[in-house]
Amino acid sequence: MALLSRRPGESRRRGTPADLLVIGLGNPGSEFDGTRHNIGADAVDLMATRGGSQLKKSKERALVAEVHIAGKRVAVAFPQTFMNNSGESVRLLARRYGIDTGDNLLVIHDELDLDAGRIKLKQGGGMAGHNGLKSITQHVGTTDFIRLRIGVGKPPPSQAGRDYVLRRPGKADAAKLEAALDATLDAVELVLTDGVDAAMNVVNRRT
Repeated sequence: MALLSRRPGESRRRGTPADLLVIGLGNPGSEFDGTRHNIGADAVDLMATRGGSQLKKSKERALVAEVHIAGKRVAVAFPQTFMNNSGESVRLLARRYGIDTGDNLLVIHDELDLDAGRIKLKQGGGMAGHNGLKSITQHVGTTDFIRLRIGVGKPPPSQAGRDYVLRRPGKADAAKLEAALDATLDAVELVLTDGVDAAMNVVNRRT
């Protein structure tokens, strides 16, 4: 159980901590809405809506909401720092919600190495070239947080990965990603009720 780092002199938040902090990665701005790279942001937006709330601006440089899932208090957030600097916001959010370990931090992000619409859970591991994950690792001081990866598929040979993820998917892939969002919410609930290891056994076996 790796502890999240704090800056010298930075105190822990007082009060009741959240049971889970869910971060949805993406880029702010209407030009990025609906792009593959923003699928994590779409997930937390849906999570807030389903929980009877809505994302609102916070001083932690994020859009934030609090919901209850399976009787647990869950904070959901979409950093507004742009993908490459997501960790700045995540560190502040972790302090606000009393998140001290990677076991209580779950990051949802796009994944090129998974077919469009496929989701997988993992805890810890490498960054796979994802700049949002790199930034979070740098600012919280550990790789041992939970990742929920939503597959967006690989780009065609003629297209760079960066250009591919910053585009909106075609009709077929869009339908798969919409279904994946529902599955993502189910996966988060499984993490809360059964723990990450049991949730991985269920989620990662699905096709």
